[in-house]
Amino acid sequence: MRIEAPSLPAPQAQHAAFARPALSVVVPAYNEQEVLPAFHARLVPVMEGIGLPWEVVYVNDGSRDGTLALMLGLRAQDARVSVVNLSRNFGKEIALTAGLDHAAADQAVVVIDADLQDPPEVIPDLVAAWRQGYDVAYARRRAREGETWLKKATAAGFYRVMKRIGGKVELPADTGDFRLMSRRALDALLALREQHRFMKGLFAWVGFPSIPVMYDRAPRAAGETKWNYWKLWNLSLEGITAFTVGPLKIATYLGLFTAFGAVVYGVQLIIRTILFGNPVAGYPSLMAVVLFLGGVQLMTLGIIGEYLGRIFNETKRRPLYIVERHVPSGMAPQSGPG
Repeated sequence: MRIEAPSLPAPQAQHAAFARPALSVVVPAYNEQEVLPAFHARLVPVMEGIGLPWEVVYVNDGSRDGTLALMLGLRAQDARVSVVNLSRNFGKEIALTAGLDHAAADQAVVVIDADLQDPPEVIPDLVAAWRQGYDVAYARRRAREGETWLKKATAAGFYRVMKRIGGKVELPADTGDFRLMSRRALDALLALREQHRFMKGLFAWVGFPSIPVMYDRAPRAAGETKWNYWKLWNLSLEGITAFTVGPLKIATYLGLFTAFGAVVYGVQLIIRTILFGNPVAGYPSLMAVVLFLGGVQLMTLGIIGEYLGRIFNETKRRPLYIVERHVPSGMAPQSGPG
């Protein structure tokens, strides 16, 4: 669900005035003014070499620098550029959804970041895999240049955890958002309108024939990463809680284990009392037991709260995002109020 300025027609009506492109490249961006011109300069010859009509959909996710002005400048120079400007910063997962909603392609859509860590030159390999009959061609990282060992280790750990508790949804290892999806796979994805969006999981959930395409991930070309460890931790929580009830099961088993331990402790306490009397227990051991049980209870309540908060957000049924301005490709620029 989305809200746009009332004066704007729907994306489908906007694109009806010209032939729809075969391919759309969706690029969410937040404060990417340093790298956006270089990205577009590398993207254009790559897409022209494929030989299919194409467009690029730039999504400005509430940037505070000159990202929007650069996007509009690219649109003024190239009619194949589409610009979606969100009313504020909604986060990358929502910005990516907005770009996919406004993609006009009738054959396939490519998702890629603007920081050039995912090279546009890999797109022809994705297209080649798609032409073999696969609905999804996802780029799998063979090497991750410019990233610390800690980030690589935590990423590998996250994929292992999701593989063990993710149920029927299997996330491809060492794979981000960089991929190509056929139109039918995209339409299936866009039918999922949940508020808490973990796109890597949603990509995997819709299924369809898929194939990996290996590539070497480059360091960020310019600017600074927007993903610190706190944001990555929260994204991991989104992924785990959105696609599995594993944490609830863990809390249940932990409660059972604690209760079993309490029963065993109680039995041995009764036996000791019968055999050796009832000496007063030490204060440190008592505090240790109380703090342990309190910690287990609080952790369990926290896990329940995470799921309850997601139910609360879903029941409000707010739109995923609000579009301040949409300048479609191949048409005269249009803008909403403000």
